[in-house]
Amino acid sequence: VKLVESGGGLVQPGGSLRLSCAASGFTFSRYPMSWYRQAPPKERELVATITSVGNTYYVDSVQGRFTISRDNAKNTVYLQMNSLKPEDTAVYYCQTNALYSSYWGQGTQVTVSS
Repeated sequence: VKLVESGGGLVQPGGSLRLSCAASGFTFSRYPMSWYRQAPPKERELVATITSVGNTYYVDSVQGRFTISRDNAKNTVYLQMNSLKPEDTAVYYCQTNALYSSYWGQGTQVTVSS
């Protein structure tokens, strides 16, 4: 199983970014996919999840600003982030529970600053 994130960067407050996570090594369409983030010294937190059938969950702090989606034909999950705030600054990780194990990507840095 391999998860590769991309799309992070530096953005001004109020701006937008779209993160992507390309997955391989398992039947992507069968499993839920999640985005987590970690901003030291805080613990890693769940940001959003999308199930195999497209149901979504968001942590309260991003509800209405972030959108998780998936393209099963491309084995890719996305996180569209709008109205970004400085407190969204973190390393964002893609994660799945597939094949009886938990798998993580390497992370992509998102920095929200003027």
